[in-house]
Amino acid sequence: QVQLVESGGGLVQPGGSLRLSCAASGIPFSIYAMGWYRQAPGKQRELVATISSNGITNYAASMKGRFTISRDNAKSTVYLQMNSLKPEDTAVYYCNADRWTTYWGQGTQVTVSS
Repeated sequence: QVQLVESGGGLVQPGGSLRLSCAASGIPFSIYAMGWYRQAPGKQRELVATISSNGITNYAASMKGRFTISRDNAKSTVYLQMNSLKPEDTAVYYCNADRWTTYWGQGTQVTVSS
């Protein structure tokens, strides 16, 4: 059974930082492309960042320079370091694993507010 379990979300003040983690099980993690997406209330789910099986990263324009995606294949975990957070970053953040099939985690809430 495939599981993607996100953690690390919470409430943070504008300008603050959070580190999200997504632990995967049930898949050969190292050969999967991994990604983070987010969905704000009333909006469509959007790409945040992806990292390929060989470590190539891709970011949405509004996150580039503030967010960093990384992976630890030994721990089957992908991370999202988020700095300089803004209120508009408030959303549910989802982990995604993609190769022959796409899998999604259950999401973790990130709220940026003073």
